[in-house]
Amino acid sequence: MKWKRVIAEGISEGLFFIKGHQNYQKGLRILLYHSIDAKLPHDSYGISVKKEVFTRQMAALRGMEDICIVSLNNRHVSDTALQIAITFDDGYKDNLYTAAPILLKYRIPFTVFVSTAFIQKKVPFYLTPQELKELSSVDGVTIGSHGVNHIPLAECGDSALWKELRESKNYLEDITGKPITAVSYPYGSVNRRVRDTAAKAGYIIGGCSMFGINKASRDALLLYRTEMIASDSEKVFLQKLYGAWDWYKWGQKALTAI
Repeated sequence: MKWKRVIAEGISEGLFFIKGHQNYQKGLRILLYHSIDAKLPHDSYGISVKKEVFTRQMAALRGMEDICIVSLNNRHVSDTALQIAITFDDGYKDNLYTAAPILLKYRIPFTVFVSTAFIQKKVPFYLTPQELKELSSVDGVTIGSHGVNHIPLAECGDSALWKELRESKNYLEDITGKPITAVSYPYGSVNRRVRDTAAKAGYIIGGCSMFGINKASRDALLLYRTEMIASDSEKVFLQKLYGAWDWYKWGQKALTAI
């Protein structure tokens, strides 16, 4: 896998050199994180970003004059400005204890997508019901669904798919006391049937796992997101912000059935 990463960085660096950050695409870019500063077992991919790295990234975002930081709930996508929204998948404890204080410091709203079975089964490293409720009350935080069991939704039968989408929504609403209208699809597994079922279940925003910028015309239930991982240098962070990694979506398979 390392050689693939080296090639990807080389392609992206070349694109960034050619285009720079002056000719970037406008629209909504959603950054996808998972965990901050946790020593997760079996994390060879690097979904847990170091605290100091995440802090520098958020400080950089807040200091950039050419971007506008927005909540994912912001229904207005601008095609004339670069908007950035922050999201987290899975529902790790560190989203409350490590990420939230940093984001509050820099006045950055964020959305946390939670797989409810992790909470119900008291899986280590994941939020408890009380912690979820506490996180949901933090200023600028939105809670969304990541299904019940963190399984590929496109592989579910109709009844199992409905259960994943609706039961997770109901559980999160019971815990937080707030409407849950956003979902992210585990493993980026989404097709037209999953998208339409999500709409029927009451969701109005859906996060995918494919890199890209979202224009105003983009289906709100099929939003592109750009993943951030532990090995991303400051240079790669900037490249991802300004779209030099958007070519990567052509190698991703999350939306091939749509």
